[in-house]
Amino acid sequence: MIKVSDKAKQKVVALMTEEGFDAASDFIRVGVKSGGCSGLSYDLKFDSEKQADDKLFEDNNVKIVVDKRSFLYLVGTTLDYSGGLNGTGFVFNNPNAQRTCGCGESFSL
Repeated sequence: MIKVSDKAKQKVVALMTEEGFDAASDFIRVGVKSGGCSGLSYDLKFDSEKQADDKLFEDNNVKIVVDKRSFLYLVGTTLDYSGGLNGTGFVFNNPNAQRTCGCGESFSL
């Protein structure tokens, strides 16, 4: 399961609307790919088509899909949004990450 904070929900709905997606029926696709200074990095985009190996979750009225391989890395993760002085963007609070980089965009297990 992936959780979505209230701040992340507000930003997701605003961005989806801005990009022509419908937050009531479309979803966020969250994945993990090789790369980044810690070995793995997060991939986040909006989508409207679910694939056969996707797992679908809904939290805080936000739909999230994760492919089967990425799901193993993301179990228990909370998607948050930070708009502070240290940077603006989505933040992944991943309890499975043993090491993260300074920018928070990559991790390792």
